[in-house]
Amino acid sequence: MVDKDFAWRLAQELVRIDSSDPGAYEDEIERFIKGLIEQQLAQLDSPVLDAVQIAELEVLPGRRNLMVTVPGLSDEPRLIYICHMDTVTLGDGWNAGIPPLGAIVRDDKLYGRGACDMKGGLACTIAALVHTLERVAADGALPRRGFSLICSVDEEDFMRGSEAAIAAGWVGSREWVLDTEPTDGQIQVAHKGRTWFEIEITGVTAHASQPWKGADAVAAMAEIVCALRHAFAALPVHNELGPSTITFGQIEGGYRPYVVPDHAKVCVDMRLTPPTDTAAATRMVEQAIAVAEAAVPGCHGSYTVTGDRPAIEHDPGSPLLAALKHAANSVTDADTTVGFFTGCTDTAVIAGKTGNRNCMSYGPGSLALAHRPNEYVPHADIVRCQNVLIALVDNTLWSASGQVGA
Repeated sequence: MVDKDFAWRLAQELVRIDSSDPGAYEDEIERFIKGLIEQQLAQLDSPVLDAVQIAELEVLPGRRNLMVTVPGLSDEPRLIYICHMDTVTLGDGWNAGIPPLGAIVRDDKLYGRGACDMKGGLACTIAALVHTLERVAADGALPRRGFSLICSVDEEDFMRGSEAAIAAGWVGSREWVLDTEPTDGQIQVAHKGRTWFEIEITGVTAHASQPWKGADAVAAMAEIVCALRHAFAALPVHNELGPSTITFGQIEGGYRPYVVPDHAKVCVDMRLTPPTDTAAATRMVEQAIAVAEAAVPGCHGSYTVTGDRPAIEHDPGSPLLAALKHAANSVTDADTTVGFFTGCTDTAVIAGKTGNRNCMSYGPGSLALAHRPNEYVPHADIVRCQNVLIALVDNTLWSASGQVGA
């Protein structure tokens, strides 16, 4: 039964399962969640629950998306909770006595890899699903609006899990889609875009004592880095999403200190806000390469776009936003802040690829703690989020039209 601490206890179990990416990946945790849902269905033993569908989709070898669907009686858009099962690598730097997979509880905080990103939120969505199954069994009838929980793979890498869910028809442009990334108590309805480039420079080797006989690819790459930093500093700032940003996350080149390098490569992460988009970013990269080629004769540049996620802007008319804000306000007895998510999530992929305007994030914990040693989620956040997700299910699945006051 779903009591106040159902998600809190479940989050501890989930944190103990290694689903790091790269690392152990999602096989064990997916099997654990599927088994838990099957156990709940067997315990409820209600004929109406025969309509519940459990589907798996192998996205990569041994890495499966999981979807559990409670069908609705109407043609209204389904409510979908989507959560990724993978975490970043376990990493170093954890305090003594706080192992990454220990699920240690101290001062009402659950510590461990994925505690806030996003096994705490995943546990809350499972709690809402179990609540839904219990209510359907008690009513002896399906709800008006359908409901699905999608557990995805690969979110911490290339987001191939959410892409596969779209390709398989699990989610599209009509559904109301919520992920439970850590949002610091906010409803976050917009995302910066995420565009990735790999830029390469070829040059000519020479002895470092005679550099004029070669063409320094690293020096040319430095020109590109500086040109792009200056170009980004001059970009317009979005009134909600803020400035576009650029990070040169990985760079390599050269052989030895005494050899003029004939090759350099940099991997670039751009978080773009309107009106700047991938086309504009591509023009900036091309201009930066031209600057480098002029500054370091003999060098030649090329680039590849390795990731392209469009920015998602706030839609104040979203019915999911109205319903979620109503549920959150009711549970917390406060006016829930509506903000934006600085990262890129599964719902951002769905919104960008399908044009769905009802995609957003609301989950326990703080993004500032994600991907770091000593990651944790507070008990109070888990309880709040579980209650909000259950309230959203109750308000939208069983109301006459799914419409609620804001």
